[in-house]
Amino acid sequence: MKVIGLAGWSGAGKTTLVKKLIPVLIARGLTVSTLKHAHHAFDVDKPGKDSYEHRLAGATEVLISSDNRWALMHELRDAPEPPITELLQKLSPVDLVLIEGFKRGPHPKLEIHRAANGKPLLSPGDDMIVAIAADVALPEAKVPVIGLDDIQAIAEVLLAKAAPVESVVGP
Repeated sequence: MKVIGLAGWSGAGKTTLVKKLIPVLIARGLTVSTLKHAHHAFDVDKPGKDSYEHRLAGATEVLISSDNRWALMHELRDAPEPPITELLQKLSPVDLVLIEGFKRGPHPKLEIHRAANGKPLLSPGDDMIVAIAADVALPEAKVPVIGLDDIQAIAEVLLAKAAPVESVVGP
C-alpha cells in the first residue's frame, strides 16, 4: 500500500481534484482509498436513526452494516485526534491511499495551489511536498509544477512519488 497527500489552503480545489483522480487511477487498475481531514465538527449519521441514538447515548464505537456497506464510527469523547500514522493503520489494504488535508503530515504531498486564493505556497516550508499542481506558472517553485487541469500528468506524479505506507507509519 502506498500513500500520497493532496495539500493546500481551503478553496484550492483539493476535493475537486480527488474526485477527478479516483476514476483515472481506478481505470489504470488500481484500488484507491482516501483519508480526509476535517477542520470542523462533522457528522456521518442522521438524527433519529438507531446508530445515531447509540452514539448519542454514549457508545464509543458504533458499527452499522447492511448488504451494501458497513461503517464504523468512533467517538473521541474528549480524547485527542489520532495522528495520521494511526489513522492509516485503520484502512484496509489498497494500492494507493490519497490523503486530503493533513498538510503538516509526515507523508509525500502534492500541493494544490490556486492563484485566486491569494495564499502563499506551502512548499517552501515543507520538504515533503514533491510537486505542485497550480493554475498559474510558478517560476519560483523548487519542485515540479503541473497544470491543475492536467489530470493524467497529476496521476503520473502521484504514482511516481507515493511512498510505501510503512515509511509513514513505521514497521
